[in-house]
Amino acid sequence: MTNTTKNNAFRRTQLNRRKFLTACAAGLMIPQLSALAGSVEKTDDGFFILKAKKSETKFFGDNGPTTQVWSYNNTNPGPIIKVKQGEKVKVRLVNELDQATSIHWHGIRIDNKMDGVSGLTQDAVKPGESFDYEFTAPDAGTYWYHTHNRSWEQLARGLYGLLIVEEPDKSDVREINLVIDDWRLDNAGKIDEKSMGEMHDWAHGGRLGNVLTLNGKQKPKIKLNAGERVRLRIVNVANSRIMELKLADHDPWIIAKDGHPITPRKLKKDDLILGPAQRIDLMLDATHKPGTQSPIHFVDQQQKYEIASFEYSQDQTVAPITSPPKALAITMPHANFKPLTAKIVPLVMIGGAMGSMEKAIVGGKTLDWKQLVKAKRVWAFNGIAGDLDKPLVKVNRGETVQIDITNDTAFPHAMHLHGTHFKVVARNNMSFNNGEWRDTELVYPNEKVSFAFLADNPGKWLFHCHMIEHQAGGMVTWIDVV
Repeated sequence: MTNTTKNNAFRRTQLNRRKFLTACAAGLMIPQLSALAGSVEKTDDGFFILKAKKSETKFFGDNGPTTQVWSYNNTNPGPIIKVKQGEKVKVRLVNELDQATSIHWHGIRIDNKMDGVSGLTQDAVKPGESFDYEFTAPDAGTYWYHTHNRSWEQLARGLYGLLIVEEPDKSDVREINLVIDDWRLDNAGKIDEKSMGEMHDWAHGGRLGNVLTLNGKQKPKIKLNAGERVRLRIVNVANSRIMELKLADHDPWIIAKDGHPITPRKLKKDDLILGPAQRIDLMLDATHKPGTQSPIHFVDQQQKYEIASFEYSQDQTVAPITSPPKALAITMPHANFKPLTAKIVPLVMIGGAMGSMEKAIVGGKTLDWKQLVKAKRVWAFNGIAGDLDKPLVKVNRGETVQIDITNDTAFPHAMHLHGTHFKVVARNNMSFNNGEWRDTELVYPNEKVSFAFLADNPGKWLFHCHMIEHQAGGMVTWIDVV
C-alpha cells in the first residue's frame, strides 16, 4: 500500500476541517466535563459498584446548557478501577439505564464467561438489574472497560472507564492518565441523538465527533515538576476516530502498547497514531524550565490543534533521572507461541461505501446490496455480514492460530481480538516482526495483515472491528477455543 493511499484512508477518519475550525471559533472545541475520577469505593463484600446511569454535565462551562450523557457513577471518564497484578477483580454492574447493557474488560486475559459480550458470553443486563463480574487480572498494564451492548450508541454517550493493573514492584514514578474521546454535538450543545445509528456513518468511517475531550476537560493543564519522570497512560476511547497526537518538545520512551510491555525505546514517527481502543504507555522526562508550558496536539491533515498542555510548576524542581527506564516484566505466556505450526485462517473484509460488495449472507440468506443496506449490514467477513451463529474457526486449546486478513475496503479498520494478545507476523505478504503484541491493530485499505496468537484461553472470543459502527454493520465474528 502506498503512503498516499494510507494517508487518504487516515484522513477519511478525521475531523471535517471546516466544522472543526468553526467549533474552535465558537469556543466549543473541548467540552468541560468532570476531572478524571479517582478509584471507586469497594463494598463490604469486596465489590466495586459501577452504576450505569444518565447524568448531566456542562459541556460549555457553568453558564452553558446542561447536556445529558451516560456514565458510570456520574463521572466521565468513569471511575478508575486499580488493582495489582494477580488480584481478584470484583465489580457489580448496576443498570439504572432504560436500555440493557454489559461491560467488556478490554485487553484482559479473562475467564470467558466474564468477558461481557452481550449475546455471546452473557445476556445483557436488563434495566433495574445487576450483574457480578469476578475475574483475576493476570497481567499488569493499561486496560479499560466499556459497554458491549448497543455499543454504537452507549459508547458514544460515555460508558467507559480505565482499568489499571499495577506491577508487583510498583515504581515511584508518578503516573498521569490521558483518556481521549470525541463527541458529536448539535448546535445547542447536546449529544446529536438524531444521528445515532445513521447509515452514512456505518458505511463510511464510523461515528466521528466534532468535539474532542481529554480526561473530560477543556484544554486541561497537566502539572509537571521540572526534572521529574512521569508515566503517561494514553487511551483512545472514541467510537471510530483514529487519534494522532504530538507531544511538543518532549522526547519520551515507549514502554508498553495495549498493556503489553515492549523494550523501552524512543518515539518513532507514527507511534502516537492510536486507533480506537488502542493504548500506549510512555515514560516522559520533564526537561523544561519551571513556569513554562508545552502543548499536546491533536493532528488532522497536517494541522495541529491544542487539546491540553503540560504546565511546569514555578519553583518545584527535582533531580532529573538520567538513566533509561527499565523494561516492564512480561507475564503473558508467549513462550509456547509456534508460528511455524500455526493454523491458517483467511479473513477477507468487504463492504462499505466505495466498496465492491454486491451481496452477503445474513441469517443464512444471501442478500443483495440494497437488501443489506435496509438490514443495516453493510460490511462482511468472508461474505458473512455479522452473523454469530457459527465461529470463524474452531481450534483446540494450545494451538497457534494465524489469521490472514485482506482489507478489500476503502477504509481502515481497528481489529480487536478478545481474551488474548496477538502478534503481527506479516504485512502485504512480507514477514514482519517488531517484537510487539497487541489486542487491537489498524489494518489500512488494500492492506494484507497476518495476526498470530496462542489459543491458550478456552471460550468464545469475539473478533471485530473497533470502529464500533463497522462492528454493528457486520464486521464481527468469533473464535471458538475448545
